[in-house]
Amino acid sequence: MDITDIVMTEFVEVDVDERLAKVRAKFDEQNPRGVIVTDDGAYEGVIGESELVKSRIQDDTKASVLMTSAPRVDHHEDIREVARLLVEGDVQIAPVFRGDSLAGIITGDAILTAVLENLDALIVEQIYSEDVINIAAKSTVGQAINRLREHGISRLPVVDDRGSLDGVITTHDIVDFVVRDHERQHKGDRSGDRDRMLDLPVENLMSSPVVTATPDESVEVAVQRMFDNEISGLVVTAGEGQQAVAGVVTKTDVLRALTFTEEETMDVQITNVELLDTIKREEIVDSITQVVDKYQEMNVMHAHVRFHEHKEKLRGTPLIQAQIRLRTSHGQLAGSGEGYGANHAFHVALDKLERNVLELKGINADKEYRGQLLRKLNEI
Repeated sequence: MDITDIVMTEFVEVDVDERLAKVRAKFDEQNPRGVIVTDDGAYEGVIGESELVKSRIQDDTKASVLMTSAPRVDHHEDIREVARLLVEGDVQIAPVFRGDSLAGIITGDAILTAVLENLDALIVEQIYSEDVINIAAKSTVGQAINRLREHGISRLPVVDDRGSLDGVITTHDIVDFVVRDHERQHKGDRSGDRDRMLDLPVENLMSSPVVTATPDESVEVAVQRMFDNEISGLVVTAGEGQQAVAGVVTKTDVLRALTFTEEETMDVQITNVELLDTIKREEIVDSITQVVDKYQEMNVMHAHVRFHEHKEKLRGTPLIQAQIRLRTSHGQLAGSGEGYGANHAFHVALDKLERNVLELKGINADKEYRGQLLRKLNEI
């Protein structure tokens, strides 16, 4: 299936010199998944909602500073390949070209809508992220913004003193508050001062009750719930009263699942490939394969490697966070780490992944031994 029938020919467009205040206004008025940035009509990049938070709320910032490079997509491209391009580019919108002409845009939502009926074959447990970054209800909005930036995520489950789910705060919640704060300041109301906004407790902005999913639900049901509530992710809950935070499932997780293959060779996907420095894709694939081969009974269907750049640098080399997640016949396995440069960060994460793989191997070997011992005892 290609994307010809789901390309959107109507989209929001801003010039590279447009100021952030006007870009934010367009988000507030039209609530798009993103906007196309052009220079004298020529495509330059896109701006997503998360970039508004990363802008440090500077109204006079130009669009060119905030825009992200998004892959050009041909209007006849296969839908799975487009899903891969969006995930690897860490974007939810991409320009669609017919030859050299900008014909429209493709969004993650359009892809998910087109394949929705086919998602009943997956359950949430197979694709959700278990490494959850959360925040306490009494923490400040400023702390929430820093945590969102630091981990390159768009939502934080909010927990109470007992660790139970209390709410969720997203980049959209913060952007929406900033827009209202901006309007108050223009009306002369100084109660919306930026510093006071950053000092507000998270519970003042969070959404509650939270729209959630359970691990055993079908991905089709979960995605439909996202659409019904106009949100891009769900907190996955488990335990008594379904109040324990087990993970988060997002539309990006679902798009990533569309790229899974059942081929004998491991399918590896890399997000933010532009951060690769002295390490190449081939080395990443070979390194993960070597780790996986240490547990030959485990079959890996899909591997996802994500790089995220922090602002800190050492002799010009940025601090990078690397996350490796495997979808295997024995469940999900992950490893993460930080280092200066993608090469260093990847190998720190790889070491942690290897420990987790060997630990799983040891646990299963121990279970097998106990099983053999019990069988022998029964024969006595």
